[in-house]
Amino acid sequence: MAMHSLSLSSVRSVHQRPKITPKLRNRPTTPVSLQGNLLSWSSSVSYVKLNAVVGKTVSQKRNATIRCATLEEIEAEKTLIEKSAKERMEKAIDSMLSSFNSIRTGRSNPAMLDKIEVEYYGSPVNLKTIAQISTPDSSSLLVQPYDKSSLKAIEKAIVNSDLGMTPSNDGEVIRLSIPQLTSERRKELSKVVAKQAEEGKVAIRNIRRDAIKAYDKLEKEKKLSEDNVKDLSADLQKVTDEYMKKIDSIFKQKEKELLTV
Repeated sequence: MAMHSLSLSSVRSVHQRPKITPKLRNRPTTPVSLQGNLLSWSSSVSYVKLNAVVGKTVSQKRNATIRCATLEEIEAEKTLIEKSAKERMEKAIDSMLSSFNSIRTGRSNPAMLDKIEVEYYGSPVNLKTIAQISTPDSSSLLVQPYDKSSLKAIEKAIVNSDLGMTPSNDGEVIRLSIPQLTSERRKELSKVVAKQAEEGKVAIRNIRRDAIKAYDKLEKEKKLSEDNVKDLSADLQKVTDEYMKKIDSIFKQKEKELLTV
């Protein structure tokens, strides 16, 4: 029987040809003539149609329609999942930066007070929302509350924090002197920063894992082929590597600040 080569360049997925089972297949004493079988393919943008005409004995025409993802649909799914992953990775970077900034390096930086929560009229609020924080010089911070009645609450919050600084309250503003770090303390803080950087990397890996699961789900739903998922996963790995490099760069910069006297 002559075989014809079939070109399916418009299809992204590779599907097995449906089996053609004649009605008389279960009756071995009656031969079934499959002479003159005709297999024809017709393709459109997103569908492949297989027509099978079984010889003269069984003259029934059978159609099988297989749904395949178009290039546009694949790109749309990739954009949606990758966008969500990038947004979550950016938040992971921001969270790590916030943790880094809360660690004092011996130099004044308003971000050192980012995590200070103040009990204000019975509710915990971030210090930055009720006071202006400035740096008069490289070794001190100035906290000027918008409401002077909150001075004592702000002072208490700073004392109870892990900053290791003693606030000076003159009834108008609060001043903070930043003590110089000892060599031993710098090394300790460097280890803390390294741990926070590793936590950031773990968060990035978990986000990548969730995105891969989303691709696998689409494959199970027959919306993407195995090859599609491999290609998309490779692209996602490139994005992941970029964010890993960002974390390494930020960590090295923070470590340098800590170890520089």
